[in-house]
Amino acid sequence: MSSTQEFASTYSTDNPSLTKRFERTIQFLNKHAPKQANVLDLGIPNMLAEQMKLQGYSVSNTKMGQDLDLDYEVVRNPEIEVVTAFEIFEHLVAPFNLLRAIKAPYLIASVPMNLWFARAYWNEKDPWDRHYHEFEDRQFDMLLEKAGWTVKASEKWNSYSKLKLGIRPILRRFTPRYYIVYCERTEGFQVQ
Repeated sequence: MSSTQEFASTYSTDNPSLTKRFERTIQFLNKHAPKQANVLDLGIPNMLAEQMKLQGYSVSNTKMGQDLDLDYEVVRNPEIEVVTAFEIFEHLVAPFNLLRAIKAPYLIASVPMNLWFARAYWNEKDPWDRHYHEFEDRQFDMLLEKAGWTVKASEKWNSYSKLKLGIRPILRRFTPRYYIVYCERTEGFQVQ
């Protein structure tokens, strides 16, 4: 199975957990991002980016295979008003560099939270599908602050399957799995 096929099956609309996560993400975006904004959505074109377009946002994505640890010049585009990064920063070795370089005044980003009862996600077959980081909310807030962002709003939510049994599926019902933030550039911060 190719990476594209694996991505499509993993992020299928038949997945109720994913559908709920997308709905919550769109609600958060609509609450905080200016309508009709010019949005750079970090990551390849995907179903969530398509939903954003249906909501009235002008959305562009990064290229397939673009290593955002090394090649993040795209975030310096002065025409971009909002950068979104939904489950992207956990895949980067050094998200700090990219976060500092963003010229847009607004950032909306979500990350998976570190779960004490599960190892970080790691797909041995696909080097693009691995979590180098999973965050506690305070760790992500600190990273954003050091990179020149002020968190203005945040939410956490859990994600679980009603069909799975066992200790971890039960713990997932009560433990927040995702953390999403709306940030504005810290006043006086100079983008390098």
